[in-house]
Parts: sequence; structure tokens; C-alpha cells
Amino acid sequence: MTPSTVTCWIGGEDVAGTSGRLGDVFDPALGHVIRRVHLAGRDDVGRAVAAAQAALPAWGDTPPLRRARILMRFRELLEAHRDELARLITEEHGKTLPDAAGSVQRGIEVVEFATGIPHLLKGEQAEDVARGISCHSMRQPVGVCAGITPFNFPAMVPMWMFPVALACGNTFVLKPSEKVPSTSLRLARLLAEAGLPPGVLNVVPGDAEAVEALLAHPGVSAVSFVGSTPVARHVYATAAKAGKRVQALGGAKNHAVVLPDTDLDAAADALVGAAYGSAGERCMSISAVVAVGAVADPLVARLRDRAAALRVGPGASPGVEMGPLITAAHRERVRGLIAAGVAEGAVAVLDGREQRIPEGDRGFFLGPTLLDHVAPSMTVYREEIFGPVLVVLRVSTLGEAIALVNANPCGNGAALFTASGQAASQFEREVQVGMVGVNVAIPVPMAFFSFGGWKQSLFGDLHVHGVEGVKFYTRTKTVTTRWPEPADAKPTLAMPTLG
Repeated sequence: MTPSTVTCWIGGEDVAGTSGRLGDVFDPALGHVIRRVHLAGRDDVGRAVAAAQAALPAWGDTPPLRRARILMRFRELLEAHRDELARLITEEHGKTLPDAAGSVQRGIEVVEFATGIPHLLKGEQAEDVARGISCHSMRQPVGVCAGITPFNFPAMVPMWMFPVALACGNTFVLKPSEKVPSTSLRLARLLAEAGLPPGVLNVVPGDAEAVEALLAHPGVSAVSFVGSTPVARHVYATAAKAGKRVQALGGAKNHAVVLPDTDLDAAADALVGAAYGSAGERCMSISAVVAVGAVADPLVARLRDRAAALRVGPGASPGVEMGPLITAAHRERVRGLIAAGVAEGAVAVLDGREQRIPEGDRGFFLGPTLLDHVAPSMTVYREEIFGPVLVVLRVSTLGEAIALVNANPCGNGAALFTASGQAASQFEREVQVGMVGVNVAIPVPMAFFSFGGWKQSLFGDLHVHGVEGVKFYTRTKTVTTRWPEPADAKPTLAMPTLG
């Protein structure tokens, strides 16, 4: 069967790319091409930005309540098409259907948050800041915004961005990963069905050429990015140099610290889900467990037993708990990191390289891997693996554990498992990450809070969605007002004061 073709979405319609380049879209569980995608080039990005610029004045002048009503209808369509979207995600990414559906739900929650934009855009007002003078502030759109999103969350991460941007009165150009393009195109069509005017949201699947075009285009005012730390650093430096507002979320090495007083069975259950869910291809996956004191041996035993029992296979198959990795090349990279860890002295308690998948022998599968006695100097600890590999480090005290977490160059998220409120309070205060979980392995905030890390996990000042998302996608304007009587007008060259 000839693979179907995925196009761009520009000005409210499907548009073939003009670069002449096509990319392969795989089903990772089957290991073969299921679609071809037009890879947007510089001209395609230019057309998308032009469409967004043309739509900007009318959309920015649309009352926030009317913009919110379109998002309300969009939310209803998302609910109605949740299963369809989950199937698309599973087909192109490989994660299980329940996991895919859960990621769609987290995206829907951001849309729900964005429907409250009439309240969120309210400014401040102060009467009589001086005699006869008042001040008020307002939030106005930034302009044309761009989103560059990764392969691992084809629905959720784009919906962290464009619903808030559109609600604030901006127009948007979305550049999804060329590995998983179909979900973003489906979201754009659903938004058009909800009543979004043509050109307000445009989608240009592509690779580095499309990214560089967006970063350089003078018509783009703001860029949101989620991906690896090296690319996030490049996006931030390039776009900021061009005068754009930037939020660039980078990589992670998320730690879970486990104290001896915790419920070990509950902690092990949570950690297995956090480490191996979505085959470890989550920016909030727990990839390093820090076992404190005597908890190490019994914890590792529980992790081994639970991980070994996971059912690995095609994400659409009933009962499967972990699907494949995104590409054959990425699987080989993860295999290489496991081999490096063993060569450097880590103990392979469970080695996923040996796993066989009868129902997916051509897919990009790798079994759960558990490495014990890992040291911070090892490659398997220093690299972001982005696969089903959990490493265990051993320390003697909570203080040592916090110091280990803080020494890592990334600061996305961290979790603590304990029964002690005092220990939890110390951890919350001292750990240097942007998101903290206490007996919660994956502390992804709800949509009305903001998502983002510290250190090399975030380049820029503002996190995504929540109130910080509204701040990112708006500019504040302050107005000082005076209505003097003609007799009060007296010229002065002195610095005006309002006291």
C-alpha cells in the first residue's frame, strides 16, 4: 500500500510544501513507513508567517470573550475526537493508547485554562496616583508567535502553547516534529471546525531548515520550544539575538530520592511507571533513583521484579504497558548508552537489550533496563537517555542526595519519597529544580500552574502555560491619565513627578 502524504496547513487549508523534500513517517511498532510528510522549507515558513501576519489585526481586535468561545468549541471537539487523536499518536509515536489518551487530556486541560482568558487579561488600575492623575495597565498580544515541538507529545506540547497564544490575541505558526506530523494537522482542522479564522493557526511540519527559517524570520515576534538542551540553547541564542521573545525548554535528568521511611511498595510502583511509561521518552520521566541508606537493596529488588513483569509490545495491543522507541537510530543510541554504563562499572540488574517481542519483531523495541551502583561520573548518568533505562545511585543521607541532584546541570523535576514532613520541607526548600514532587513521581503541574525547569532545562525567563504562559504571550502597557482644566496647564521643563 502506498503511504499517504501529510501536507502543511497554511491560511486555513492544506498546502503542499514547495521545498521538494519529503520525510518518512514510521509506525515504530511495525518498523515501516506509513506516511510521507512534506518537509517545510524557507518559502513555506514565509507563506505561513505571511498568513499569520495577515490574520493578526482582525484576530487581535476580536474581543477576548469571542476568542474564548472558539476555544470552548475546540475543547468540545477535542473531547469528541479524543480516541481518534490517541490512535494517531500511538500510530506515529508508539506509546500505548491509554498513555496517548492521557496526554490528550493534559492538552485539553490547557485549552480549558485558556478559555478563562477574559479574566486573565485584566490589567491593574489605580486612581489618584497623584492629584487628578490615574494609572491603568493592559495586556496586549505580542504578534505572530511560533512553536517548535518535539516528537514525544504530538498533542500535549503543542497545546501547551497555541491555545494560550491564540486566547491572548496572537496568531501562531506551529512547527511539529516531522516524525509525528499528523496530530498537529488534525488539531488545526478541529480548530477551523470550531470557528478559528483562516491564518490564525498555521502548521509547517519540517526539520532543521524550518526551525532556522522561523528563528530568522523578522515577522515572528516570539518563539516557544521544547526539546533537547543543545537545541534549546541554540534556539534561545539565535532567536533572542534576532530580538524575539523566547522560552526554550531543554533536556532533563529527573531524580527520585527515596528515604528508608517510605512505603517501598508504593514508591516502587510509582517509579516503574515514571521510568518506563512511554518507553522513557518523556521530559519528566524519572531516569535516576537516589537510594538513601539501607533502602537501596530492597528498593532495587522491587524495581527489578516490577520492571521485569511489564508487558512490552505494540502500543495499540490490549494489555501492553510499554511500546517501542521512536526510531531505529534512537534505539541503537540507547543500547549504546546501556553498554557504556556496564563497561564503566554499572550493574545490569535488568538488561532490556535482551528482550524479544514476538508480535513486533521488526519494531523499534527495547525492554526495561535497570542499572545499579551507578556513579555520577558514568556516561549513563551524565547523558539524557530518553529511553526505558532507570539508574540507581546510592548515598548515605538526604543532604548528600540533595547535593547530588543540585550538582546536575539540568533542573527540570525531582521527587522525594518519604513519610517525613520535615524531610519533605527540607527537600522542597533546597532542591534546585523547577518542579518538585513529594510522593509524586511525575510532578507535572496542572494547566493553571506553569511548567518549566531551572538551570539547563530552561532558557528564558517564563515557563509554559498557566499565568506565566499568559505573561509570555502578552506585552504590558501602562497608561497614565490626566484630564486637566485649561487653567491648570502650566508649562515646565522639570522632570515630572506625581507625588
